[in-house]
Amino acid sequence: MTTASAQPPAGESSVFSEQLQTELLSVAGIRCAACIQLIEFSVTQLPGVESFRINPISQKAQLSWRSEQLNLKKVIQTIVDLGYAAFPANQSLSEYQAKEKKVALWRLFVAGFAMMQVMMYAFPAYLVPVPEVDGDLSPDLDRLLKIASLIITLPVIGFSAIPFFRGALRDLKHRTIGTDVPVAVGILLTFFASCWATFFGGAVYFDSAIMFVFLLLGARYIEENVKRRTSAALSVLTQIHASVAQKILAYPSLEQIQNCRPDEIVVGDYLLVPAGEQIPCDGLVIDGHSECDEALMTGEAKPVSKKLGDQVIAGSINLHSALVIQAEQVGNQTQLASLIAMMESATLEKPRLLALADKHASRFLFAILVIAILSGIVWSFIDPSRALWIAISVVVVTCPCALSLATPGVMSAAIGQLAKFGMLVTKGTAIENLANLTHVVFDKTGTLTFGKLKVLHTVYLHDEDISIFEQQSIAALLASMSLHPASRAITEDFVKQQASHVTQVVLSPDLKVEASLEQAGAGITAKLNGTWYRLGKLDYVKEMLEDLEQLAWQIPDEYRSQSVSVLANQSRILAYFVMEDCLRDEAIACIAELQKQVKKVILLSGDRNEVATAIATQCGITEFKSELSPAQKYDYILNLQQQGAVVAMLGDGMNDGPALSLAQVSVAMGQGAPISQTRSDCLLMSNRLSDFNFSMQLAVKAYRLIRQNLAWSLLYNVIAVPAAVLGYLEPWHAALGMSLSSLMVVVNGLRLLNLKPIDYDVMRST
Repeated sequence: MTTASAQPPAGESSVFSEQLQTELLSVAGIRCAACIQLIEFSVTQLPGVESFRINPISQKAQLSWRSEQLNLKKVIQTIVDLGYAAFPANQSLSEYQAKEKKVALWRLFVAGFAMMQVMMYAFPAYLVPVPEVDGDLSPDLDRLLKIASLIITLPVIGFSAIPFFRGALRDLKHRTIGTDVPVAVGILLTFFASCWATFFGGAVYFDSAIMFVFLLLGARYIEENVKRRTSAALSVLTQIHASVAQKILAYPSLEQIQNCRPDEIVVGDYLLVPAGEQIPCDGLVIDGHSECDEALMTGEAKPVSKKLGDQVIAGSINLHSALVIQAEQVGNQTQLASLIAMMESATLEKPRLLALADKHASRFLFAILVIAILSGIVWSFIDPSRALWIAISVVVVTCPCALSLATPGVMSAAIGQLAKFGMLVTKGTAIENLANLTHVVFDKTGTLTFGKLKVLHTVYLHDEDISIFEQQSIAALLASMSLHPASRAITEDFVKQQASHVTQVVLSPDLKVEASLEQAGAGITAKLNGTWYRLGKLDYVKEMLEDLEQLAWQIPDEYRSQSVSVLANQSRILAYFVMEDCLRDEAIACIAELQKQVKKVILLSGDRNEVATAIATQCGITEFKSELSPAQKYDYILNLQQQGAVVAMLGDGMNDGPALSLAQVSVAMGQGAPISQTRSDCLLMSNRLSDFNFSMQLAVKAYRLIRQNLAWSLLYNVIAVPAAVLGYLEPWHAALGMSLSSLMVVVNGLRLLNLKPIDYDVMRST
């Protein structure tokens, strides 16, 4: 069989593409959208950097750079110089995070303890605002309480508030305005103004300054914990890795075995995986029989049987007995690594609704500082004693955290929850589009049906020139070249006929493949020993026939409602294979639920009209098309979109690739062809249609929460800013409002974690 490989353009070195490297980094210390903008801008200015994007929830960054111009150490150093911490994502951050959490708790404790003490000292002053010589609070006692408050406030300013000052200095140094700038300004103005009032007379607000710090630290601490929870489901796959593997140095002898790390495995190595251990790489079972738990990768709750010739997936658990596997994909090439990369990439994408908010976060902060200054100037003419405090309140009460940080939390919670139940989102925009769907288009084979075709009848037509054994070999050889469900069924049937323990097709040694070509959704053509053969749909096969009598041949009437593949050479039809495919258990209930949601459900099939009609009737689908080519499926969806439809396409075959690439939401089945998966926004790893319905339900909920968060953030600022400008808010009121506002929208995203898919099995039983 001849194959063509892609060649680099003339004048370009093949090494050039290899020099473009990618790396996933963990970036710690991010507080707001301005932090992200600063880091991304600084890194992208480095020569050789192609792209750099940060996820504010997982705090992971995807870096792509050219190694001949830049090294990874320079990138990490640039981030560190900005005042943040950066590590390669494959390094454990647990020690760093534990240390940061411990320090954060100490800062919070110091601020809380000081706040309680200062509140006690401030209480008498609130009772007697203007102390008299003969009053209950003498000037000397009043000054003593103020000095005591000042002393207790010093550890808060010098220790607890350090993160705000450090962040503000970093932002100002790089000529940006993040949320730490107004926070630091508010704290310092309150503190120094109170220091002045302590020695020269006037009201002090040490209690407000400390309460401000305490509330901010508390909100940040809770927010960090909430973000960790929202990204917990998202990080489940990234936590799966085998710490050690057992390499067999001389298979089939098991005497020479050494322990090695998974990154030391190379393709072709033989590995011993004892019961209870994780599979360290993608591979092929060459000895042993067991079951593997693949739930975290595929969503399949039941253990999957593994025997000679079966594929195993990195990260799955070998449950019962030892297996010997041969490594096929290792390191970043494994299916697990690909899933992690796609999921991390999806969390970096934002709905169009959020892009505008993040883009203008810095401008919003600058505008607030201007409003605060103008408010202070105006109030200096109205009531000079309140001017400074009103300016501080304006600065403190406004914060774009709720606008720019909390909404990505909803996205990560949604993507993580979907991954938990078998739907892997590979493009973040899919969440927004899922929430606005109007049409859902299904493929038939492997989507509404299991795609696990079973050969019911095989009929070899008499031919004096070709023996039955040769016809079987030709059919099996052609079928083995394709991933189509019909081809797989023919191959498996041939293997089963040979012997139950044989895992590879035993072919006639005289057959030589000279050329081959597969037409997506139609069949495969191959030249064997100088003769052309075709295996596939009847119409596709007939295109090659030269005999007029053979062109008139039809599938027998008793098999009209079933899938049939035909084998022929240029002269005549040699055999046909009658196959059966079962409807997925939850298909009828899922389609009924979609129609209940006023979604238009359409079936587009490449199969014969009789087969498509039978499936559509069973599922209650009124609009369906049959005998469609990939191009016709593409045109059909394009026509729907031109009429204003938002279309989701579910498919699993090679012939679904063009249609999947066009649909606003493309969903590939987990067991589908690789080309359909690479062109999709989502992978339905569980292969359960009920999980697709759940993804729509969750997307609608997520998008509603995003709109609620944005609406609340805008409403809060519309109310809070005028209230602060007009003098109705004290600084501590402003601190409390800002903290609660940010915390509220973050916690709002946690509501997604309560959603779970409908159990259609329970529905049927009741």
